[in-house]
Amino acid sequence: MVGSIEVMNQNLYSNGTIQNGNCMEEKLDELRRFLGKADGDPLRIVSVGAGAWGSVFAALLQDSYGQFREKVQIRIWRRPGRAVDRATAEHLFEVINSREDVLRRLIRRCAYLKYVEARLGDRTLYADEILKDGFCLNMIDTPLCPLKVVTNLQEAVWDADIVVNGLPSTETREVFEEISHYWKERITVPIIISLAKGIEAALEPVPHIITPTQMINRATGVPTENILYLGGPNIASEIYNKEYANARICGVEKWRKPLAKFLRQPHFVVWDNSDLVTHEVMGGLKNVYAIGAGECHFF
Repeated sequence: MVGSIEVMNQNLYSNGTIQNGNCMEEKLDELRRFLGKADGDPLRIVSVGAGAWGSVFAALLQDSYGQFREKVQIRIWRRPGRAVDRATAEHLFEVINSREDVLRRLIRRCAYLKYVEARLGDRTLYADEILKDGFCLNMIDTPLCPLKVVTNLQEAVWDADIVVNGLPSTETREVFEEISHYWKERITVPIIISLAKGIEAALEPVPHIITPTQMINRATGVPTENILYLGGPNIASEIYNKEYANARICGVEKWRKPLAKFLRQPHFVVWDNSDLVTHEVMGGLKNVYAIGAGECHFF
């Protein structure tokens, strides 16, 4: 009996749901049915922006669901042309050689030589190039899984079912205004999950704040009920290294509950909440709190 209890506990999610070998595919199938996806038509998910959190979020999805290639397509967009400097290339080479699994993976993919050449200064690496091998320029010390990287924004988003906003709040409006041009002929409305933290201030008609989800709504015309916010007091690298973390996805019940279930993992527990604005504003202010707490501790 004791042994049975121990085995059961090892197979429990932290939120109490049961994990088994078919759990991820079942969750994927459930979301596909909810979105009305037909057989042979993959669920298309794209992360727009390749900072630390955006890249980790895409990698978590790829690790969980990437094996079901006929049912889901997971991609990440980042701008092309960002060169990796020599010092970063040297450090990246050290990281690669300190991780046997990463080293073997690159050799198996015939991708190791370019990192040797970059280490010697004989070649320039680019951020979108190394992201394909699982290296986020903002988080070199935490190798991710290989990712499908797209550098053409129109190609990335035009038929996406779920768009993840992994951009800084300062870039959200500009990029989604461009995206709106590619969605003019769309029949279906995408679901957008914003990871962005930050707010803007506006003075007209009266002083008020503008959150990233509001920026997206105004830039694209996507209804607010199709835009959600996901965030929590987490560090991206720790989440990918499977340290326990939790977050909340906020928005209308129709979308937040199935998406919370889809995103939930044993080490990354996603709860849902209807109060989008409060969570989004608090997410934007959490770094201010952290700085203030640090100053108080210093004095």
